[in-house]
Amino acid sequence: MPAATPAVSFDPALGLAVLRTPNSVYAIRIGADGSPRHLHWGPVLDPAALTAPHSPADSSFEAEAAADELAPQTGARFGPAGLQVRFADGTIGAQWDFLGPRITGGELRLRLADRRYPLAADLCYRVRPDSDVIERWTELTHTGEDAPVTVHRLDSASWTLPRLADYRLSHLVGGWNSEFQLQRDRLPVAETTLTSRRGLTGHHASPWLALDDGTADEEHGEVWSTALAWSGSWRITVHRDPVGRTTWTGGFGHEGLSWRLAPGETLHTPVFSGLYSAGGFGGASRAWHAHVRSQVLPEPERDRPVLYNSWEATGFAVDEAGQRRLAKLAAGLGVELFVLDDGWFGARTSDLAGLGDWTPRPAAFPDGLRPLADEVHRLGMDFGLWVEPEMVNRDSDLYRAHPDWVVHTPTRDATELRNQLMLNFALPEVEAWAHATLDRLVTENGVDWLKWDANRPVTEAGRPGHPDPDRLWIDHTRAVHRIMDRLRADHPGLRIEACAGGGARVDLGVLARTDQAWTSDNTDPVDRISIQHGFSQLLPAQAMAAWVTDSPNVTTGRTTPLRFRFHVSMAGALGLGGDLTHWTPEELTEAAELVARYKEIRPLVQRGEQHRLTGSGGVTAVHYAAADGAEHAVLAFRPTTSFGHQPAPLRLPALDSRARYRDLDTGEEYGGALLRHRGIELRLPAGDHASRLIRLRRVD
Repeated sequence: MPAATPAVSFDPALGLAVLRTPNSVYAIRIGADGSPRHLHWGPVLDPAALTAPHSPADSSFEAEAAADELAPQTGARFGPAGLQVRFADGTIGAQWDFLGPRITGGELRLRLADRRYPLAADLCYRVRPDSDVIERWTELTHTGEDAPVTVHRLDSASWTLPRLADYRLSHLVGGWNSEFQLQRDRLPVAETTLTSRRGLTGHHASPWLALDDGTADEEHGEVWSTALAWSGSWRITVHRDPVGRTTWTGGFGHEGLSWRLAPGETLHTPVFSGLYSAGGFGGASRAWHAHVRSQVLPEPERDRPVLYNSWEATGFAVDEAGQRRLAKLAAGLGVELFVLDDGWFGARTSDLAGLGDWTPRPAAFPDGLRPLADEVHRLGMDFGLWVEPEMVNRDSDLYRAHPDWVVHTPTRDATELRNQLMLNFALPEVEAWAHATLDRLVTENGVDWLKWDANRPVTEAGRPGHPDPDRLWIDHTRAVHRIMDRLRADHPGLRIEACAGGGARVDLGVLARTDQAWTSDNTDPVDRISIQHGFSQLLPAQAMAAWVTDSPNVTTGRTTPLRFRFHVSMAGALGLGGDLTHWTPEELTEAAELVARYKEIRPLVQRGEQHRLTGSGGVTAVHYAAADGAEHAVLAFRPTTSFGHQPAPLRLPALDSRARYRDLDTGEEYGGALLRHRGIELRLPAGDHASRLIRLRRVD
């Protein structure tokens, strides 16, 4: 039997490095100048048969023929440089000698050293046997003993597309209450920068993008996509040049920042992952979902619980008796996790005071939180707690004791947002305080779940007296990650939900240490359909918190049926957030039935393959299929209707044409070919805000 082709290989005679995934090949060739140059990323083929690209034009004014794996500022390079450095004598840029590869299993390191200055870099790549995702990062090291090197930009990786007839960019935009809006436009011949300058991943942009030739759809066409695993400020620059080359480079930080690389120090970038798919946007998403479940999320095999959160019921008017009433009602609906939200601590009766003082408010919880936690556990639910550990109010004991702990510039007035300032987790003493405080809360109160919120971005970022002040933008984020990691290690049963004023901190970095992300503060089900559609481009439903709240909706004032609200939220990790004390007996009964129905389909939603569907008449749907194809769940939505326009049957392309399927609610049986090519009659209720759950099982 011939030996299996290795996942990573290097041919020294050709200077050719190759990474293989189940459905793609990535190839690099070391250029004559010692710089690693991109050769191929796409379908499986023999890279040795490829030649380096020819010069795009016979002109000294054009760029180098082959794109860099991480472009420095030297040579005939005129696009965005992913590595920008300045040495003590004023020299900028790097010129590399290639020192050779280092291969360990599925990991490749291309080792580089500057020809004249004490600077070295490892361009790092990793592939895994069960994934088409290629993980990339950079490690930059000062190898000398004298003056520091100034780093103006250090990206994780640069990516290059093959020559296509045209280029289309897909990315996510939005704002508070309108996150994850999918934007899909022809890529201009220009530099297009996607960025967050806020110290958070951001509501307004997301560090994910996809590129295609303009013809891909959900199930067909080649798609190249990337995602940066970073929870702070970031920047990705896409460059389509006039002579037909498209590249992009990305990493942490934003323009205007610089970092000091001291002698002997190594600066590690976050992972910037890429994926090629020949199965359209849906195929790319399913490949990302599988990767996130297998390589990113902690404990993906555990069901995300049906939770109840008290915020919309009580706001800041929190007390033990009221929370006990809500907990009893929630338990009666089949809820598995009860989360006490804001207002339980310090002098917190509004957003003007109390942040930083993480002890129970005596007037609301005279005996502390433990009696409520014990009651929640007695009712058969886990106990969760909302915290915002990175923030502080001026009106707090913590600020009065440690005003120097906030992010500030002494000669600038501090901006307050939501009446709060930001603590500087880049200070070791602040990181230690935050970890100790959260560890105490979890230990003393039997906390099973932390909802970690962050309700303001970074402003007036300063670090008085520090030789590397801009490192704050990196160090704060890494401290947040470290604290989460330590809490999970010290409390193995603990789960964490990422939140930042809704969806402002959702990325592969934070999801590597949290179980799910709060998708948006907007719980209106009509708005949520598009928000959840955008979220699903990269991330699986298992990671997407989705609540059923009151009607009219607190954000939009829209009135919608309970069933419609449930069906939209059942497309993710289901939660409830309304004031249950005002729900009618009929609503409580219906809610309990829908919670039970969700638990029946939860394995499909949280671990199945997701297909996004578009029908006629304003219908959209999500179809979840078991890995073996035996079980299926379809959630279909029609927000509005027009008189006389019934939607056409909804096609289900995930089904097997050769199989037969039974509708578990009606008992009807269908041929797979019929449902794939003609579709299933939705039989939606009349009127606006109509929805239906369809459960199918293969019967042959």
